[in-house]
Amino acid sequence: MQGGVGDCTKETAQALVALGIDVHVLTSTNAQGARSSSIDVRPTVSDWGWSSLRTIRKLCRELEPDIVHIQYQTGAYGMHPAINFLPRYFRPRPGDVGRAPRRGVKPMPCIITTFHDLRVPYLFPKAGPVREWVVRWLAESCHAVIATNDDDHSKLESWLVRHLNLIPIGSNIATTPPADYDRTAWRARLGVAEHETLLCYFGFLNESKGGETLIRTLAQIPNAKLLMIGGQTGASDPTNVAYLAKVNALIDELGLSHRVVWTGHVAQQDVTGNFYASDICVMPYRDGASYRRGTLMAALAHGMPLVSTLPPSADTRQPSLLPQLRDSENCLLVPPDNPPAIANAVQRLIASPDLRATIGAGARELAQHFTWDKIVQQHLALYRQIARNE
Repeated sequence: MQGGVGDCTKETAQALVALGIDVHVLTSTNAQGARSSSIDVRPTVSDWGWSSLRTIRKLCRELEPDIVHIQYQTGAYGMHPAINFLPRYFRPRPGDVGRAPRRGVKPMPCIITTFHDLRVPYLFPKAGPVREWVVRWLAESCHAVIATNDDDHSKLESWLVRHLNLIPIGSNIATTPPADYDRTAWRARLGVAEHETLLCYFGFLNESKGGETLIRTLAQIPNAKLLMIGGQTGASDPTNVAYLAKVNALIDELGLSHRVVWTGHVAQQDVTGNFYASDICVMPYRDGASYRRGTLMAALAHGMPLVSTLPPSADTRQPSLLPQLRDSENCLLVPPDNPPAIANAVQRLIASPDLRATIGAGARELAQHFTWDKIVQQHLALYRQIARNE
């Protein structure tokens, strides 16, 4: 299944297996055909509604895991709140409290949740505050919680959740290009002339990622083409399809069809080839650049000269627990929803090879803080601590 949460789960699982951990992945039937020589992938959940809780409980009785780790993004669960109640579903009934477990029955496992974002599920029309309450219910019910970035960590901290941890995600794309990679030939196949600048964007399109801003930015930069790397809509959020239609309509309205190149979903090595064929990466997130986005992490890992956006209400007084994106050091940061500002930043990079080299090197250096070996060591330490204490 296409999507950052799936990619993150795969990277984490593979690194855990390399450390001798037994890993099983329960996922949607949409992942039928998934194969792994080292990970037990079970694409058996047809609906993430209430019946999925029984499916998860049945699997836990079969496997007797020490840890159940929920990779949470509400869109990945069909906007249904059932998964939010999994920790409570696993807890003993009131009448069972104080009783010894039945002979041969292992206690229920510890539950950890990684919040890839804090987006709320759909419940019913006008649900209002209840929707956030459902997300808080999950956070407050787990044995431990993981945030992937400073902003989400701060919000979860304000909820007073127990055993809160900050463990970032890394790039879901290795930086190895295809064998016999030739940048000039690759650009030629993309239809990029020698005198043209190739901008790139990586990831799905949705309302939060600034797709329309990206297209309006392109319209202000002559002699440039835009390479849209990867699948267009992904597998988890149905609203992405409608948003893609809006972006395509804007491309047609501005007469830019001949300047926008779509790769579609491609193999990891081809993603890398497309990054290296590009001159500048533009990621104009409406909610600002965040380490919760694996696509941003991929751009950093590839050492791309990067233009991205400040959070709308950036608070420089808030201490950061992670190495920071710094303007003119490892990226250029501009306000969101501001095509002229983004176009000006791109033009600065086009005009200065030295600035491109400085930012590319800074991006690659920043990415070294987010390698999967470091990330998984943090996961393993947390697993052992929780399993031991509980």
